Amino acid sequence: MKELFNKLDSRFIKTMKSASIPSIRFSFGVIFIWFGILKPLGLSSAEGLLKATVIWLPFGSPEMWLIIIGFWEIVIGVFFFFKKTTRIAIILLFLQMVGTFMPLVVLTEVTFQANNFLLPTLEGQYIIKNLMIISAALVLGGEITRSNNNNNNNKMTNE
Repeated sequence: MKELFNKLDSRFIKTMKSASIPSIRFSFGVIFIWFGILKPLGLSSAEGLLKATVIWLPFGSPEMWLIIIGFWEIVIGVFFFFKKTTRIAIILLFLQMVGTFMPLVVLTEVTFQANNFLLPTLEGQYIIKNLMIISAALVLGGEITRSNNNNNNNKMTNE
């Protein structure tokens, strides 16, 4: 029985390993394109939060920033669908995340209940969950690097 369990467990782990990276890439692509499209169309539930965050910027209107950020997210999503542009997507994602976390600092009255940093509002939770997106991007980026290093090591040992 233990041997059967170990065999099934090994198969399950192998399946998860082979599906994990494509799943992350696909999920990123869908999420960023979908949420990105909503912004320029004025249909995003994050529109008010985004506009309140960028209002202090020295140039451009909040409406302009909504469109720019929406297209930025679409580009991130498209880049995640192609292996050759994944590194660019990750860089763009990390730059976007800087702005995404800004309301936690500049709009504490919106992102935390009674300005208590232990009690995020729904908006605060929406932002904080992006830590998982950052973590998944790190996993994806680490896997890309590892694959390239393994290919280089294989070339060196085969010469």
